[in-house]
Amino acid sequence: MTKKYQFFSIPGTHRKEFTYLDMSSDTFLIEKKALLTQGFIVEDDVIYAENATEAVKKFDSNYLYALEQYNLATTPSIPCYYSSNG
Repeated sequence: MTKKYQFFSIPGTHRKEFTYLDMSSDTFLIEKKALLTQGFIVEDDVIYAENATEAVKKFDSNYLYALEQYNLATTPSIPCYYSSNG
């Protein structure tokens, strides 16, 4: 069964000092608040994985960065026009 994991890291450590939470845990919100209070920040989006080991591997491989780059490359852009006349 696929689970959702949220990763947190200490700013300035280039994702080397991190931890994660299983979002299905009954104490997820309490634990998340505690991590944020300790100075951790949320990294990326949710990672879907079969287990924690797989989630960490995806996090370590910068899985989400690659996915975002793919989405940017395959999503047509919509031009924005700016008028200085109001």
